[in-house]
Amino acid sequence: MAQMTAVQISRPGAPFEVVKREVAEPGPNQVRIKVDACGVCHSDVFVKEGHWPGLQYPRVTGHEVAGVIDEVGSGVTTWKKGQRVGVGWHGRHCGQCVPCRRGDFIACQNLRITGFSDDGGYAQYMIASSDALALIPDSLMPIMAAPILCAGITTFNSLRHSGAVAGDLVAVHGLGGLGHLGVQFASKMGYRTVAIGRGKDKEPLAVKLGASLYLDADAVNVAKELASLGGASVILATAPNSKAMSDLIDGLGVGGKLIVVGAAADPISVTPIQLIGQRRSIQGWPSGSARDSEETLNFCAITGIRPMVETFPLEQAAAAYDRMLSGKARFRVVLTMK
Repeated sequence: MAQMTAVQISRPGAPFEVVKREVAEPGPNQVRIKVDACGVCHSDVFVKEGHWPGLQYPRVTGHEVAGVIDEVGSGVTTWKKGQRVGVGWHGRHCGQCVPCRRGDFIACQNLRITGFSDDGGYAQYMIASSDALALIPDSLMPIMAAPILCAGITTFNSLRHSGAVAGDLVAVHGLGGLGHLGVQFASKMGYRTVAIGRGKDKEPLAVKLGASLYLDADAVNVAKELASLGGASVILATAPNSKAMSDLIDGLGVGGKLIVVGAAADPISVTPIQLIGQRRSIQGWPSGSARDSEETLNFCAITGIRPMVETFPLEQAAAAYDRMLSGKARFRVVLTMK
């Protein structure tokens, strides 16, 4: 008798639906993962609400997957059953386009996105490309590893490629799911870390996470405060608020860079004069490849960086999704499969 697995499927305009499916066999260069945990990311909205063009439904979403290899397909030589692995946004790259030939796999023109192009981790089992796997260190529990595979890699990767060096002033805007990790990464990387939030009540958390200074955007002009400190080398904008991002630009120092990882649909407002005189720039940043995920996980294991999570069982995916959307989660929502 075929083994069955529970999955949460998405259709635009419909609630999540738990269904039973036969456990699939991995194809060539694929593995089957027994999922232990899967993060609920705000990007899952694109799948759940049908906002991503060209998706096929029903679809199992989820791109913050932590689990154990349960079976390997033909041609898989570097992975074996029993290894703890994670899968993030990067589900598979073509290897043929210009970005791939340059080694920039996350910019692949034919990128397959986990939980978008193919079924993801809101399930007890999933199939993944062997190219998408990141080895999870033994010291990281599944519920800790899962959010690192999206929120973690996005903040870590953007900061380490920002050009800032140890001792530079780096500000992290927002103390939510991305920001609470960004502050930890910035601190552990040796930056003079400033956390930016709204409300005095967030200051103790910011300091606990490693910030040397907290700026309450409700009480002070953040750009002026940063300028008085000499200007930020980098401002990592994690909160999806374009107006708030626009208000930060004058807080950049000479050659300073606003790195945008908080996805908002409205435009950022900036004048050429704000950029030209101080050689400032604005840059977006996606997550990264499987290798980037593995390096992020290793950095967290070494430094003790951990996400703050709320967990829900798989059968409560709808409640977990609503909790994520409410903005009240502290700070990442994670589904567990046991």
